[in-house]
Amino acid sequence: MFDALFPLGIEHYVLGGLLIGLGIAIPFIFTGTVAGVSTFFTSIWSYFSTQSFFQTEWYRISRGWRWFLVGGIVSGGTLYAFFNGVAIPTGVEWWRLLVGGVLVGIGARMSGGCTSGHGICGLAALEKVSLVATITFLITAIVVAHLVSVLLV
Repeated sequence: MFDALFPLGIEHYVLGGLLIGLGIAIPFIFTGTVAGVSTFFTSIWSYFSTQSFFQTEWYRISRGWRWFLVGGIVSGGTLYAFFNGVAIPTGVEWWRLLVGGVLVGIGARMSGGCTSGHGICGLAALEKVSLVATITFLITAIVVAHLVSVLLV
């Protein structure tokens, strides 16, 4: 059974899960804050905007360590691509990727967090709102994927 589900072995997934757990535990232990990525972009605006929303203490005190979080995500992906040596091409046009990214960003702000904030960090903290958000993300993704596959065929 495991061979069908995990043809390359289960070790990669266990190690990945442990690293993700460690990656959300460390910021929470040291800052008491959930390490969601969409909040990074909001906290970065505190450097540039004088609006009171962006100047709240919540965004100003968390922006320093959030640089390390996002930098680690980008560095991890870059190091994987560098050492793996295999690029994963996509046939999706750049403008569709851009529109999708903007829509995801808007949705993340509307739901009070992104998929990593709710799906990983929020569920780990047993937040009911994160459970609802994650279920909503998954159902929406399944419906949209099916609609797109029907429309593009």
